[in-house]
Amino acid sequence: MSAKRLIGVALLVAGLIVLFLGYQSSQGWDDQISEALTGEYTDSTMWYWITGGVASVVGLMLIASKG
Repeated sequence: MSAKRLIGVALLVAGLIVLFLGYQSSQGWDDQISEALTGEYTDSTMWYWITGGVASVVGLMLIASKG
C-alpha cells in the first residue's frame, strides 16, 4: 500500500471520528437549546462537522486516486 493511500485511510478514519464527535456534541443540552432558539447548532459543533466532512472527503479522494 502506498503512502498516499495510508494517509487517505488515516484521514478517512480521523474524519469519521470527528463527525461522530460532532454528532455527540449536537445531542448535548446546550446544542439542543441553541438549535431550538436560533435554528443553528453551536459553533464548536459546526466546526466538528465541517472538519470531519473535509477530512473524510480528502481521505476518500486519496484512497480512490490512481498512482
